[in-house]
Amino acid sequence: MTPALDNQFSLARYWEQGDAIGHAVAWLLLAMSLVSWYLILSKGLSAWRVRRTAGALDTFWNAPNLKDGLAALKLADVESVYAPLALLGAAQVALDGAPMLWGELTPGEQLTRVLRQAIHRSTARLENGLTLLASIGATAPFVGLLGTVWGIYHALAAVSMAGVVQIDKVAGPVGEALIMTAFGLVVAIPAVLAYNGLNRANRLTLAELDAFAHDLLAYLRDRDISGERVA
Repeated sequence: MTPALDNQFSLARYWEQGDAIGHAVAWLLLAMSLVSWYLILSKGLSAWRVRRTAGALDTFWNAPNLKDGLAALKLADVESVYAPLALLGAAQVALDGAPMLWGELTPGEQLTRVLRQAIHRSTARLENGLTLLASIGATAPFVGLLGTVWGIYHALAAVSMAGVVQIDKVAGPVGEALIMTAFGLVVAIPAVLAYNGLNRANRLTLAELDAFAHDLLAYLRDRDISGERVA
């Protein structure tokens, strides 16, 4: 009966033969993967909900008056992306020349300023976490490559100490190098794909926000809080 051969390329074998640096690279890749998947799932769910509520803009414009439109938009916009523009714009109309430095601007300029700030806040919320996701996608292959280089160094060191080439001295470190390369790619590929998808969804949302802000400016510039046109 042929004896079972020891598997030189198992994960357990890799972990036993790895040193502190190899283990640190593995833990780093694991942490990057966990953070990446948290961002992918949370931001993906948020983007899906935002795209589902994009129709709330039609609900706002189809309302009989400004008050009903604001209430309907606030109820439908579960991610609070579109509603802040309308709410802040209406609040600015209600202020009607507050005693502040920017109150010296014309009503149209004040509305433009408020709507611009609302767009900036919504943009920051939509893009929060994407930089980290892109960084993980860009650096994970190089972190895996670091593990690869360190594994090859182990292989060469083992051969040098043995004096002769022995496959059992080389197989473990080489297997470690291959595993670390694969881990780096496994972490990077989902992060890059998710970043591209989320970035595209955000571009659509920001284009809608910009168009909504222009429409609000045209509507609120010459009206009071009740929605009636002022002289």
